[in-house]
Amino acid sequence: MTGKLGKRYSDEMKESILKRMMPPNNEAISKLGDETGFTEATLYKWRKDARAAGNATPGDRQRAEQWNSEDKFLIVMETFAMNGAES
Repeated sequence: MTGKLGKRYSDEMKESILKRMMPPNNEAISKLGDETGFTEATLYKWRKDARAAGNATPGDRQRAEQWNSEDKFLIVMETFAMNGAES
């Protein structure tokens, strides 16, 4: 895959950046863009695609009280699945 200025990146790198966007981190896209060199547009697209795939991606440093209903539901479902796997 190709990022800013034609740089190559792995699926693992993309996944690690997406994880930083998700709870409990909720890191700001502007911060991630500055740190990684990817454009904010690219990072917003990745977050949008992750949300469409059913991943909770509440957004830039939002507290749980600020999450939308869809993200709250996805977090509950993810937590439920984790609890079931531990049993």
